[in-house]
Amino acid sequence: MNKQKGLVLFFSLIVLLMMTVIGVALAVSSGQSLRMAGAGSERVEAMALVQGQQAHQISTNQGATMANMLNVITMPPQESVTSVFSPLTAGDVNCQRSTNANSANLISCRRIEVSSTAAFGRNNLGQLTVVSGVEQEVLTGS
Repeated sequence: MNKQKGLVLFFSLIVLLMMTVIGVALAVSSGQSLRMAGAGSERVEAMALVQGQQAHQISTNQGATMANMLNVITMPPQESVTSVFSPLTAGDVNCQRSTNANSANLISCRRIEVSSTAAFGRNNLGQLTVVSGVEQEVLTGS
């Protein structure tokens, strides 16, 4: 009977040790999950920032600026987003999308690619780039 009293204490210490190991493993796992969720939210935030800045740059430069653009132009960074305007073809081309009939070929388009890039994450190790194409309607030959 006296030997069994020590045996119960031994098994209770083993169970306590197993519970401690499980608790530590759960704490480490939850820390990693928080870091992954934080990285995901930083990427979503960067995507919203890039899309917003790109829309702003396009609306700011629409019209005569885009219609007369002949060379690649890099815009100054705004809110850590850099935008680059690149003409895709030299001269006028037929518009891909047109709501009006154009039998006289009076209206053509100039195509421009807008690429916006932002860095995000710890030490700005992540990089996100959004590329959009823009067609600016112009009078043929202008």
